[in-house]
Amino acid sequence: MGQENAFLAAWRLIVELDPALVEIVILSLRVSLTAVLLASLLGLPIGAALAIYRFRGRGAAIVIFNAMMGLPPVVAGLVVYLLLSRSGPFGGLGLLFTPTAMIIAQTVLILPIVVSLTRQVIEDLWQEYEEQLRSLGSSTARAIPTLLRDARFSLITSVLAGFGRASAEVGAVLIVGGNIAGYTRTMTTAIALETARGDLALALGLGILLILLTLLLNTLAYGTGRFAQRTTG
Repeated sequence: MGQENAFLAAWRLIVELDPALVEIVILSLRVSLTAVLLASLLGLPIGAALAIYRFRGRGAAIVIFNAMMGLPPVVAGLVVYLLLSRSGPFGGLGLLFTPTAMIIAQTVLILPIVVSLTRQVIEDLWQEYEEQLRSLGSSTARAIPTLLRDARFSLITSVLAGFGRASAEVGAVLIVGGNIAGYTRTMTTAIALETARGDLALALGLGILLILLTLLLNTLAYGTGRFAQRTTG
């Protein structure tokens, strides 16, 4: 199939909502959104705590989380694989090569991003409002939800950054998910497989949707940032 015909076929798959394509997209979004939700539930309070608490080892924790922002996906996938494999500590749960394993791997990848970006945002806000909050009788622990609420627009950008990494990730989900058709095949793993097979139409269709998703995420991040500037300006 020529490149021009492949593009036309790809658009046809998108417009006609090809069942195989839709199934892959839905699974990808379900896995990535669930991972983002879990990473946010854990990462936002952890990042805020790192920002305002002073304790021994805080600097080391910050360095570790910052370094893990660049954690290679295949390494994260390998660690989760070893934990969930039959000989691993959680092998009895039977989670390997399931969407749950993929969610765990993506959560591991997203969590450091959410923690590190949240810490930076809350730390700046804490320096600005610490005296005011303490004068109102707010303890350090009670200040965390207040700061998270005030920084919500900036934190949305952090969450979107995590989702962007999850949606474009290949290595980790391939290792722990196995790229099983109709079960653990995501957009990125399907693109790699179908390109190798020579099915350029499906690969291009998924690639186009992935690009559109990336543009949407960047638009949301930009719009959120501008809205935050207007509301705080």
